[in-house]
Amino acid sequence: MMSCTRLLALLEPHALKRSLPQICAARLSGFRRQHGNIARAFCQPGSGFNKTDDHRQRIWPPSLAGHSCGRRFFSLTPAGIVNSAPASVQPYLRLMRLDKPIGTWLLYLPCTWSIGLAADPGCLPDLRMLALFGVGALLMRGAGCTINDMWDKDFDVKVSRTATRPIASGEITQFQALVFLGGQLSLALGVLLCLNYYSIALGAASLSLVVTYPLMKRITYWPQFVLGLTFNWGALLGWSAVKGSCDWSVCLPLYVSGVMWTLIYDTIYAHQDKDDDLKVGVKSTALRFQENTKLWLSGFTGAMLSGLVLAGANADQTLPYYCAVSAVAIHLAHQIYAVDINRPEDCWKKFASNRNLGLLLFLGIVTGNLWKMRNDHQCET
Repeated sequence: MMSCTRLLALLEPHALKRSLPQICAARLSGFRRQHGNIARAFCQPGSGFNKTDDHRQRIWPPSLAGHSCGRRFFSLTPAGIVNSAPASVQPYLRLMRLDKPIGTWLLYLPCTWSIGLAADPGCLPDLRMLALFGVGALLMRGAGCTINDMWDKDFDVKVSRTATRPIASGEITQFQALVFLGGQLSLALGVLLCLNYYSIALGAASLSLVVTYPLMKRITYWPQFVLGLTFNWGALLGWSAVKGSCDWSVCLPLYVSGVMWTLIYDTIYAHQDKDDDLKVGVKSTALRFQENTKLWLSGFTGAMLSGLVLAGANADQTLPYYCAVSAVAIHLAHQIYAVDINRPEDCWKKFASNRNLGLLLFLGIVTGNLWKMRNDHQCET
């Protein structure tokens, strides 16, 4: 009689709703505990099983086949790809900042602007050139980071954000970094040799900036300006790669705009490290501008927008381009107004948002160029 009464109570609608989730949760929790203990046991030293043991895939249940002792077995994010690489390779991937692709984007985007502006009216940008410059940006950004870390080893160990970099932490020696740098520069040279002679000479001329930029923070409060000269070289190189030489009426205003853009985002970035920079004696525009940072950034924004308008006018750009420039102006105004220069996490967020700004301008260049075909057709009609 007692068991029947309990059964009827359990089968009541509300009781059933309350009991089933509790029963399922208890069963699932027990299952996870059981197999979690198995996974941890297999990961213990001497167990005969580790990340690379191919027998694990056949012995473990499917739910645990990808278990990696507290780490995800594979992820498609840049950091996940680096963490999934062999342990001996990971320090080199982190040395070239493959896990932090924002720098590659910021180096690549001025190249795309120039390639897009150089496209024939009504045509899309040269996809082969975009791909070549993408590979080149990845390699040269990696080479630049390697040179920077070789120069800054003694500084990096004193700064909490950079103390874990491969050279500063001792994972990679100076000689190993030098060999790795040679490999990256050799591959980048292979990309450069795919271009015309004018572009080969122009590209080779940028190497002096790549090598000397890390030294600028020791001698001037304007290292971000030198970084701008370096990072926006693609604004010159992209046009010459498509056209055979530079049209300075377009390339020079575009280059100046890129330099101003770098001064904006890298000054915001430098505010993350200003306290550590003071301690180790490193200079930056963040320390130069201090509480007047937003006023300086507003001036750089005006210069950047003026250069973009002049470059667009000389390249016969159309309405979509100027709409994109207006959107860039709004983005920068919000970025400068909203940034809290005393909060490192907010500085990083605003800095990283510049990738979207660069993509927005590239989209405006492409659509503006396609718009030219429409205007030409109207004139013929």
